[in-house]
Amino acid sequence: MADDRLIVAMDVPNAVAGFDLADRLGDSVSFYKIGLGMLTGGGLGLANELKQDRGKRIFLDMKLFDIGATVEAAVRGLAQFDLDFLTVHGDPHVVRAAKQGAAGSDMKILAVTILTSLDRADLDDCLIQAGDVADLVTERAGRAFDAGADGVIASPHEAASIRALPEAGGRLIVTPGVRPAGADVGDQKRVATPASAIANGVDHIVVGRPIWQNPDPKAAAEAIQNEMLNSQA
Repeated sequence: MADDRLIVAMDVPNAVAGFDLADRLGDSVSFYKIGLGMLTGGGLGLANELKQDRGKRIFLDMKLFDIGATVEAAVRGLAQFDLDFLTVHGDPHVVRAAKQGAAGSDMKILAVTILTSLDRADLDDCLIQAGDVADLVTERAGRAFDAGADGVIASPHEAASIRALPEAGGRLIVTPGVRPAGADVGDQKRVATPASAIANGVDHIVVGRPIWQNPDPKAAAEAIQNEMLNSQA
C-alpha cells in the first residue's frame, strides 16, 4: 500500500504527461502535487480526474498571494474541486482570507514560509528583514498558525524548530527540497534526505525530479518510501 507521506510533484509540462506519469506510478503513489506551472497545461482537469476517478489525494500548489477579498474568492472557487491541500503565502492576512474561502470544505490551507529555493542573499535582494533564515521561517510559521493555517511549507532544516512551537500541535509540516542521498539538488538550496526529514517531524515530503526523471519512476518512489519506513525502525 502506498505511503501517503510521499507526495510526488507533477512538475511535467501538461496533463498528458501527468496522466502518463500517474499510469507508470500506478498504485505505488497515492498523493500528487500539481503546481502553478501545470495550470495552463490542464492542471485542474488532471487534479480533478486523479481525485475523482483514481482516488488519489491532491495537493494544489498555487502559492496564492493577493488582497484578502481576492484570495478568499479564489480559494472558495478551488474548494469546490474537493482537493486536499492548497498553498498560500504565509502572510497572516492571506492565511485568514484563505481559511474563510475554504470554510465548509475539507481542504487544508498550507502557508508558505520562505521558499526552499531562497537563501539569505536572496532575502536581502527582496528587502526581507535581517536575520537567520531558519529563525525567520519559524517565526513566519508561528504567525501563520496563529492566523489559522492548517499547516506550513518549510524546508527539512526548519522542521524540528517549527514542530517545537506551541502553536504547531495538530498542524501539518510539508517539505519540498527533499532529495534521496546522492541525487542532484537542482534549484533547491535547503535540502535533506527523506529519512532526515521524517526524523525532524515532517508529515509529508514532496519529491519531483528524482522520481519523474528516473527511467523507472515507480522503483524510485518505492525506494523513497522504504527509506522513510527504515528511518522509523
